[in-house]
Amino acid sequence: MSVQVEDAEILSKFQDVKTRNEAFNLLLKKYQQKIYWHVRRMVIDHDDADDLVQDVFIKVWKNLEGFRSDAQLYTWMYRIATNECITFLNKKKQKNNISLDEVSYELADTLAASTYFDGDKAQLKLQQAILTLPDKQRLVFNMKYFDDMKYEEMSDVLGTSVGALKASFHLAVKKIESFLLSND
Repeated sequence: MSVQVEDAEILSKFQDVKTRNEAFNLLLKKYQQKIYWHVRRMVIDHDDADDLVQDVFIKVWKNLEGFRSDAQLYTWMYRIATNECITFLNKKKQKNNISLDEVSYELADTLAASTYFDGDKAQLKLQQAILTLPDKQRLVFNMKYFDDMKYEEMSDVLGTSVGALKASFHLAVKKIESFLLSND
C-alpha cells in the first residue's frame, strides 16, 4: 500500500523535530514496499531482503537531514538500496569464497525452495534467467522491467550514462532470451 503524500511534505515534516517521527512513518508507508521488492529481486531471500530494507531505512533516517532536494527522494533511496544490495552480494561472495556464478546458482536454489515464492513455472524460469546476469545487468533489468523506471531515473540511481544503461538492458534481455530458449 503506498501513501499518496508528496515528498516535499515528508521532507518538510522531517525538518521539524516535533513531526520528524510522523515524517519517517509516512516515508516508510510510501516507499517500504517498493524498496523491499527492489532489494528482494537482487538478493532473492526474504530474510536477507528484510534485513537489508531495515539497513536502508536506518541509513535514510540518519542521512535524511542532509538530503539535498536537487535529487528526487525516490532515486536517492533507490541508490542507497542498490548500494546495500551490491555490498551484501559482494560480502556473500567473499565470505563464501565463491564465484559470481556459484552465488547465482545458490540464489536460484533459494528461490526455488522459498515458501515466499508463489509464482508459476514461467516466473521461476524468468527469475532463474535473471540470476544468470551480472549484478549490474540484473539491477538494470529489474529496474526497467519490474519497476518501470525511466533510463534517466536509473542514471541518477546508478551513476551510469543513459546510453550505457540502454546497452546493458538490451544485453540483459538477449541473455535472458537465450537462457529461456536453451532451457525449454
